[in-house]
Amino acid sequence: SIAMPCSVPTMARPKDPAVRTQLIERAAVMLRAREPITLRSLVAGTGVSTMAVYTHFGGMDGLWQAVRQEGFTRLGARLATVSTSDDPVRDLTALAAAYLDHALTHPDLYRVMFDASIDLEDLPAADATLEHLVQAARRGRDAGRYRTAVVPLDLAVQSWAIGHGLVSLIATGPLPREALDHGPVLLSALFTASGDDPERARASVQRGWHRPAPDDERSAAR
Repeated sequence: SIAMPCSVPTMARPKDPAVRTQLIERAAVMLRAREPITLRSLVAGTGVSTMAVYTHFGGMDGLWQAVRQEGFTRLGARLATVSTSDDPVRDLTALAAAYLDHALTHPDLYRVMFDASIDLEDLPAADATLEHLVQAARRGRDAGRYRTAVVPLDLAVQSWAIGHGLVSLIATGPLPREALDHGPVLLSALFTASGDDPERARASVQRGWHRPAPDDERSAAR
């Protein structure tokens, strides 16, 4: 067991957002590396004490919830940067590309996001990330780009599934990053199957698709 300092109550400890983020990211990295995670191993080398886990998360269970939630929080922030244009098919494509960019920028957090064995701190906030895609799909249907029978939620989920499949095969599986080039082909086929004109769909996808830069290019741009 961990001896709890009695001189300073837990509630009196100041909360530093940088420490909270540091612990979340370290936990995600350790999970990816399949390292045993305990209070002591988590804070080892961070310069903070085990008490920080209680201060910021109330304990290890709270930490795991925060780690999973952080992935959705960052995804939501990334999707919010996608501008809305007069081409909703382009916009849905841009959201799918932003999803890929988020996943490949934060691969450790991304893996934890979909671990259903860990509760979320705020389930509605996590669900809201999909709403960005739903709204773009709805605008596309209302603009006549898709058949009127198309359900926006279904099209959003299908677009999400394409991105998730590519990420899974690239970030954790056998495919190289060049496999991202399959994204426009898959999205164009999906939108055409949903009723869009093939040439118009391909043009919109081309405008919206931005292939995520490799890690070395991303670092050099910072």
